[in-house]
Amino acid sequence: MRLTIGMPSYNNFTEVFYTVQALRMYQDLRECEILIIDNYGKDPELERFVTNQGGGVVRLVVCTDGTGPAYAKDQVFRHAQGHMVLCIDSHVMLAPEALSAIPVTDNFIQGPLMYCDIKNYVCEWKPVWRGNMWGIWGDSMTQLPAEPFDIWGSGCGCFATKRESWLGFNPKFKGFGGEEGYIQEKYRQAGRRVICLPQLVWMHQFDRKIPHAVLMGDRVVNYILGHQELGLDLAPIKEHFGEELFNTSLEQANKM
Repeated sequence: MRLTIGMPSYNNFTEVFYTVQALRMYQDLRECEILIIDNYGKDPELERFVTNQGGGVVRLVVCTDGTGPAYAKDQVFRHAQGHMVLCIDSHVMLAPEALSAIPVTDNFIQGPLMYCDIKNYVCEWKPVWRGNMWGIWGDSMTQLPAEPFDIWGSGCGCFATKRESWLGFNPKFKGFGGEEGYIQEKYRQAGRRVICLPQLVWMHQFDRKIPHAVLMGDRVVNYILGHQELGLDLAPIKEHFGEELFNTSLEQANKM
């Protein structure tokens, strides 16, 4: 099988429904599967949908031994059957032909975000601490580059790489936050590239009710764990989140 399109789900059936059905209606899914990782575990609507309307293309796996997007996205790669894996959020839409250009590669592939005005795009993040995150969206544009190019990173709502060589998130990550910047740097340190593929255009629903808890403590602990793993300086985390929260999170991270 060429490609698995995998997405985590946490008690958000409606989002998953429209994301899956848009893929089935508008994308060429020959040699592809759609994999849903249910990290909630109590979603009979989702189970009925996959069983009754999945058409053999959609597969559901319940994974509740861990929590948070990093855990769920790791499970996408663990349970995928495709040679390549495109991991997307359950509230992401792909532009027509987005799947046709995905190469088979050990590199970390991302694509341009299309803004909701359907006119403007942004291809990468800049490594800046702002808004409780490491990374901000870069400059917008109306015309996409013609060829792939190296980037620092982008949002982890859409990325692709080879299943067999997936480097994985830190297994101690829990809750929401800490993925972006960390996973791209992990690939660079392994001698691989982080690439923007212009054809892999995606749209993300930002203004939405998040169904799971978003705790600042989880986010800071994840950043600390990731920076420790990769040998990165912890000072920017302390400066951004403040000494009190940093020290509390550092103590917690060191006990894990």
